[in-house]
Order: sequence, then C-alpha cells, then structure tokens
Amino acid sequence: MSSEHAIDDQHAVDGHHEVDIDRQVKIYITVFVSLMALTLITVAISYLHLPPPMAIAVALLVATVKGALVACYFMHLIAEKKLIYAVLVVTVAFFVVLLALPVLTHSNGFWIHEDHPAPAPVSGAHQ
Repeated sequence: MSSEHAIDDQHAVDGHHEVDIDRQVKIYITVFVSLMALTLITVAISYLHLPPPMAIAVALLVATVKGALVACYFMHLIAEKKLIYAVLVVTVAFFVVLLALPVLTHSNGFWIHEDHPAPAPVSGAHQ
C-alpha cells in the first residue's frame, strides 16, 4: 500500500508540473503576440505622417513597452527581488542622464551663454 501511495504522489507532482509548464507557455505566447502587435503598431506609426518629434516620442513609448515586456518575462525580472529593481532603476536613471547630455548641450544648451563675435566686414577689393 505504501508503494501505491508513493506512485499516486508522483503522479500528482507530475500533474502539477504539467499545469505549471502549460501556464508558462501561455504567458510566453501572450507576450510574443503582444510584441508582434506592438511591432505592427510601430510600423503603422510610420505611415501616419506625424511630425517627427511626435512620431519619435510615440515610437519610443512603444519600444519602452516592448523592452519592459522582454525584460519582465524573457529575462525573468518579474519575479526578482527588490535589489534587482533598485539596480535596474539606477541603471535607467544613468541612461536617461546620458541621453539628456547632448540635448542639454546642443545649440549652446540651457545654461551655456556664449557671445559670438560679429562677422568681419567683407571688402570689395578682391575682384
């Protein structure tokens, strides 16, 4: 009777693993379909003829959602500890600062004030 009970327990454990695997496969398929839909949305945005800043902003928003899906499900960050999230937030903060540096310093930036000298007069003696 003991061996029958052990066999029944093993079947119960195997059944639980099958359900868990089926659930994971459904999640992966859902994420894949979502990524494909978001890719189609990104392509559709290019056909809307939005002004470039608006098109870039919308495309980056969609790319951020896609990146979050990949990081959460395929890199398994959704089940990680809080320390991983803290490191991820610090990394994203530094990334945003690095992206902002060229914007802040482009065309004299917001705080850089340079006086450009007046152009020299052109003489007409070189004819």
